[in-house]
Amino acid sequence: MSTLPGIVITGASGRMGQMLIKAVLDSDQANLVGVLERPGHDWIGRDIGAVMGGAPIGVLVEDDPLEAFARAQAVIDFTSPAATVQFTALAAQARAVHVIGTTGLSDEDMDKIRAAARHAVIMQAGNMSLGVNLLMQLTKKVAQALDADFDIEIVEAHHRHKVDAPSGTALMLGEAAAEGRGVDLNAVSDRGRDGITGARTRGDIGFTAIRGGDVVGEHDVIFAADGERIVLRHLATDRQIFSRGALKAALWGQDKKPGLYNMLDVLGL
Repeated sequence: MSTLPGIVITGASGRMGQMLIKAVLDSDQANLVGVLERPGHDWIGRDIGAVMGGAPIGVLVEDDPLEAFARAQAVIDFTSPAATVQFTALAAQARAVHVIGTTGLSDEDMDKIRAAARHAVIMQAGNMSLGVNLLMQLTKKVAQALDADFDIEIVEAHHRHKVDAPSGTALMLGEAAAEGRGVDLNAVSDRGRDGITGARTRGDIGFTAIRGGDVVGEHDVIFAADGERIVLRHLATDRQIFSRGALKAALWGQDKKPGLYNMLDVLGL
């Protein structure tokens, strides 16, 4: 019997789900012990290796999260807010590390996730990449150094299939900028400009979302003042950066105390 941590992947048929499955299968530090899809999905009961176009691997697609989580040491979850909230309670019950890459989570969703984190390790981040998390730190530092004479704008671009806006990463960057400025992001966030909006409010943090094609993820944090601009940029060209980060988080959480962590904790930043 393997002593490596057993990993369950939710949303097996999705692009990120399949990428995560491949990351675990390619790893020598973890075992794939389960994959989940919603009830009624065509993949239920079929071998995940075969339905992904390869050889059978002996892991069948399931629709019962409680049964799958019971044999797992970690769950990696890039699904939807409603599914993630359900999964986080079940993962806590199983005492499995829950790595959450789902975006579009509401304040109410986060309250439920924080409640579950009293009993289990939860690692939640809008973006799992090393580069983005370094960009967050830089954004906070620059925002600390510059006063409100520098307007802050966050521009993000993603593929046409993304359903939430601004992206989870853009909101993380907004939070970093607000923290650097010592303000509440909810009080200064400007997300809707259409028509005659009037002049920009001093101190606001603006967001713009672009959707099109197959863009993996692009984020610019712009600090604009009279006569000069500072632009911090991150470009993601391969989704594997997210799956590698998520697997790293699942392994990192194995010996940690219950609590809600983020990628900065995982990376020691």
